[in-house]
Amino acid sequence: MARPKPWEVDDELWAVIEPLLPKVERRTRHPGRKRHPDRLVFQGILFVLHTGISWEHLPQELGFGSGMTCWRRLAEWTEAGVWPRLARGAPREAAQCERPGPFPGGLRRLAHPGVKGGPKTGRSPVDRGRTGSKHDLITDASGIPLAATLTGGNRNDVTQLIPLLQAVPPVRGKRGRPRRRPDVVLGDRGYDRDKYRRLVRDLGVRPLIARRGTEHGSGLGTQHLHWFRRLRIRWEIRDDIHEAFLTLGCALICWRRLRTATGL
Repeated sequence: MARPKPWEVDDELWAVIEPLLPKVERRTRHPGRKRHPDRLVFQGILFVLHTGISWEHLPQELGFGSGMTCWRRLAEWTEAGVWPRLARGAPREAAQCERPGPFPGGLRRLAHPGVKGGPKTGRSPVDRGRTGSKHDLITDASGIPLAATLTGGNRNDVTQLIPLLQAVPPVRGKRGRPRRRPDVVLGDRGYDRDKYRRLVRDLGVRPLIARRGTEHGSGLGTQHLHWFRRLRIRWEIRDDIHEAFLTLGCALICWRRLRTATGL
C-alpha cells in the first residue's frame, strides 16, 4: 500500500476540521460557478504549507483548485476564527494521550527571514539586521506544541514567556482534573530575567531557565515546525495568514502524535 502524502486529508482528520468551517449557502438566484469542495481546497492549503510552493505554482492537476482559490479560502477561514478553535483542541487531545501526571513545558524560539515585510516583522539584532519574524513555542516534554505566537524579529524572546503560559489550553492527564499550566517550564538564556521568573512563579509554575554564561537549553520541540517548508521563510505580508499556517502546523503535529499514540 502506498504511503499517504502528508497533505492528504483522510476521513478522521476531516471529521475534526469540517465542523469548524463556516457553512456557505449557494445563492438560488444567479448562483454563479459552483464552489470548489472545501476538503480539496484544504488539501491545497496543506500542500503549500508542506512544500513551501508559491500559490501561483500550485499544480492544477492535483485537483485542489487554483492557488488563488486556496488563498481566498484560507483568508475566509482565518477571518471566521477557525484556527484559534483548532488550536484549543488539538494539543489538549494529543497531550492527554501521553501525559501520566505532572508535565514540564519547554520554550523554543525560531527566527525566520521575512521576504516581503508586513506586520509582526522587525530587524533582527543577531542576524545582520535582516527583517524577519519569530515563532515562539511552548511544548510539553515529548515535543507536542501547546501554544505558539508570532512576533517581529526585533522583539525580545522573554516578552512572550507569560503570553505563552497563559495560552496553554487545559490538558487532562490519565488521572485528575485538566491542568492549565505545566508544573515546570524550561528555557534557555534568552529567557533569563529575574522579573519574569517571579511572574512565572505567580502562575504556579516553577521556572528552570538557564543563566547567562551557561550552555543549558530546553531541548524541546526544536525541529518539528521545520517539517513545514512554508514556515521556514515568511512570505506572507498579512500576519494573520502566516499565523494561520503556524497554527495549522502545530495542530498537524498534535494530530499525528495523537494517531500514533492511539494506533489509528
